[in-house]
Amino acid sequence: MNKRQALIAAALVTVCAASVGPAAAADDKEKCYGIAKAGKNDCASANGSHSCAGQAKTDNGAAEWKYVAKGTCEKAGGKTTAPAK
Repeated sequence: MNKRQALIAAALVTVCAASVGPAAAADDKEKCYGIAKAGKNDCASANGSHSCAGQAKTDNGAAEWKYVAKGTCEKAGGKTTAPAK
């Protein structure tokens, strides 16, 4: 990775972190792994394959997550814990 790519990646991480900060992670929401459709994830993957929202390449990837209403993740077929690395 060259310096330009590293700077772009760092900027994307910063934007992603700012846009999904504490307001999105309110008490009534939880991260749900394994339910995000391709291009519809909420932020960086748990395994580090990408660094921001909308970058999931496949449907229902175990490392991809979305915020859902608390208590609904398992009903939707997901998990509330990140997969092992």
